[in-house]
Amino acid sequence: MALLDGKRRVAEDVFGWNRKAVELGIHEYQTGIVCVNDITARSKPKTEDKRPELLAEIQAIMEPHSESESRLRTTLLYSNMTAKTVHEELVQKGWPEASLPSVRTISNLLNRQDYRLRTVAKSKVQKKQTKPMPFSKTENQHRHQGDGSCW
Repeated sequence: MALLDGKRRVAEDVFGWNRKAVELGIHEYQTGIVCVNDITARSKPKTEDKRPELLAEIQAIMEPHSESESRLRTTLLYSNMTAKTVHEELVQKGWPEASLPSVRTISNLLNRQDYRLRTVAKSKVQKKQTKPMPFSKTENQHRHQGDGSCW
């Protein structure tokens, strides 16, 4: 306690420490009790943790409109449905609008569930690739006429 006379403000100016942290350290030193700071307990619970039935309903809405990447390099599901559309679908299915989270919260929820907004490519018929064929002798004979002129 002799260092800096136990003054928080001096420790802040000299060392650049936070006054609250210095105060906490001095208090721990004087009492002999270590204060545990559990930052993880401070976070707000996620919507999917608070309301799993809502998450199940959103997944039921998104499933028919989602597809995985064609090369299967990632686990992301691509969809052409926006969060606003999902919100409107939930209202149509009978969820009271006052009890639903905001559109931004639904957007965050979709991102956490690995749904990404992208135009879903429809399956297209693959065209056959025609390779250019080298000229045959008959085509070369038609090109060159007997009088020596071309074409």
